[in-house]
Amino acid sequence: MLAPLLNPSAMNLQLSLACDLDEVRPMAASARQFLETKDLKEEELMACELALVEACNNAVLYAAPSRAFEKIEVTLFCDETVIETRIHDHTAGFELSKKIQLAEQSSESGRGLFIIQSLMDEVTYINNGDGNTLTMRKARSFPKFDAHDLKLKLAESEQVISEMAEELGSCYESLSAIFRSGTELSKGGNLKSFSQTLCHDLLKITSADWFLLRVAADDGTVLSNYVASEPELHPEPLQLSGTETSSSAELKAASLHKDIWFSRQIPLHENDPLRAMQPASLGLIHPFYFADTLTGTLTLAKKVSERPFTAAHVNIVHTVSDFLAMQIVNARLHEEQLNHRLVTHELEIAQGIQRALLPKQLPKLSGFSLAGFCESARHVGGDFYDVVSINEHSALLIIADVMGKGIPAALFAAVLRSVLRGAPELANQPAALLSRVNRLLHEELSEVEMFITAQLAFVDVRSRELTIASAGHCPALLLGNDDSKPRLISPEGMPLGILCDTHFAEETMLLPHNARLVLHTDGVTESRNPRDEFFGQSRLITWLSDNAPLLRTAEEWKNSLASELRQFQKQIVPRDDQTFLVLAEETF
Repeated sequence: MLAPLLNPSAMNLQLSLACDLDEVRPMAASARQFLETKDLKEEELMACELALVEACNNAVLYAAPSRAFEKIEVTLFCDETVIETRIHDHTAGFELSKKIQLAEQSSESGRGLFIIQSLMDEVTYINNGDGNTLTMRKARSFPKFDAHDLKLKLAESEQVISEMAEELGSCYESLSAIFRSGTELSKGGNLKSFSQTLCHDLLKITSADWFLLRVAADDGTVLSNYVASEPELHPEPLQLSGTETSSSAELKAASLHKDIWFSRQIPLHENDPLRAMQPASLGLIHPFYFADTLTGTLTLAKKVSERPFTAAHVNIVHTVSDFLAMQIVNARLHEEQLNHRLVTHELEIAQGIQRALLPKQLPKLSGFSLAGFCESARHVGGDFYDVVSINEHSALLIIADVMGKGIPAALFAAVLRSVLRGAPELANQPAALLSRVNRLLHEELSEVEMFITAQLAFVDVRSRELTIASAGHCPALLLGNDDSKPRLISPEGMPLGILCDTHFAEETMLLPHNARLVLHTDGVTESRNPRDEFFGQSRLITWLSDNAPLLRTAEEWKNSLASELRQFQKQIVPRDDQTFLVLAEETF
């Protein structure tokens, strides 16, 4: 069981929503925005968001009729170790099993709870007189340091070291030479070779006989030998767990954040690796840090001596260690910068992949026009649309959103497009096509904990038949001349990649006179303005109704909706890709 939150009031979010399915997605987006400020990993954000949507959908669907007017309350807590979500509903309640089995394919219930238990580390459900409370908890991984913050602290440390070097320069000319050579190191020298030379010079300055420099791994789990004064000083790495009970003085120094001395009067533990290599030595173990993170330990010792190190010697050891810490972190930061350039290049590749997915020219349908729009956010996503022409009067309309960003999302979008185009015989059976795609991609999506929402619409303009199937995607909007409001079409279907054998429903209907069909991703309805308001489904429905008498071709609809989104957002950069596809009957 996960440990309880110590101070939940410091990091929580209170939300409430009406007992209405249309309010679930905007609420989940607000919850995700809150969690994004807590430095969570993308897979943690996705798991919490999907579990929250499933839980709130259940709270709406199974609310008692007499209490359907009451709001559903959602509370999120987050600290350094765990994310906790509580949903207070007004359903009849149920008994939660410790392990929920996947429901039969024909069953209409049980799938949401199975998904929630699969995504969360701990799930509890409490029934009481005033409703019920579902509590979902997920352990979070320890966040890494921010590279920008490290760079700022590195600059501050360099200033401190520079001032200390000037102060000590008059007394320790050799130390000044070492710092001057450090400038050459920053121009591309070898850090390990320089550390070896620096520590050997330190032996001369302090009249010591041997040294051992260990460096902590990037993930903070191991303290490894870096350089040593003698070939035989190559001990095994030290695990940085259980340091309080370890026999190693180096680990104790790292745990206590202070120097540890050893001598004949204060001997090392009989199992200490240092004692086994250099018995009867007099020395000092100094742990050094950068930004409160252990960087390494430096052991400096005399083999046989009754003369201890002076205070000046200790100050020099501290100064040299701090300088080494700065150089080690600087080298790692330089590596991060190289990796950042590589990631930037990969994102450019992903953007190219994403652009290549979009059709350069949409097919013609007798009496109808098509137009698509896709605008990428700052991060590369997996949105795309496509139209597969069957003949001059029928086509398969496709829109999809791969959950995630970067190269993986773009690649899965490319694979999805290829698989959909590879089965033209199923173009007029959208539900069967989604089932086939899900079986083909389930294993790969599951391995990387990703999923895809998609919507397929087969249209035959000669028979005026429209058949739509959905894999957890946003509702399609269909409007005709006689409609005051567009019809929302959202057949039941789970996102691709959640379960291997998934049933997808489909709906078939006749196209109304002067039909307008809009397929879109959630990046459209979840666009935000400077007041942090969502564009929302209601605003999209109103816009579609108001513009029905004014716009004719699909291209006009596309340009008008794109302009409406820009005006709504003003200068706010979209957080997600905005993608939509329009089919419009041209009645001139």
